[in-house]
Amino acid sequence: MLDSSAARYLARYNAWANEVLFDAMAALPPGEASKERPTLFKSMIGTMNHLYVIDLIWQAHLEGRPHGFTRRDGVLHPELGDLRRAQQALDGWYLDWASAQTAASLAERVPFTLTTGNKGTMTRAEILLHVVNHSTYHRGWACDLFFQVPARPPETDLPVFAREMAKA
Repeated sequence: MLDSSAARYLARYNAWANEVLFDAMAALPPGEASKERPTLFKSMIGTMNHLYVIDLIWQAHLEGRPHGFTRRDGVLHPELGDLRRAQQALDGWYLDWASAQTAASLAERVPFTLTTGNKGTMTRAEILLHVVNHSTYHRGWACDLFFQVPARPPETDLPVFAREMAKA
């Protein structure tokens, strides 16, 4: 499914897109990122906390340990700066993890239990793809909330990342 090079690329993309979004949220007028809005996770920060919690859950699955979460909507970091630092550290973990993967390790199946109690197995490659896809999906939710500020949301699409990496 994914080779080790693709795993590293996806982890880099995910970390980059998170940084772009956090930069844009920090540039909003004070209070806009935490302002309650008509959305499932109540705010941009709430949405990004959901992304963070899910990343933690899948990190635990990849490490073969219980995640300890019973819900997916907890706000672990209500302050933007704290949430950003926590996400950066977790993105760093995913970057290091992806860099250590081989074709064989990415093909290993990992058992997991979701917060709902449902059990399943996925390969390590499938888990990484899910983490990146889930993050992309919910960054889109946070970006949509920019229109309520009103402000222009950042561009966090994969082609934008590819263009930026080609410049570097």
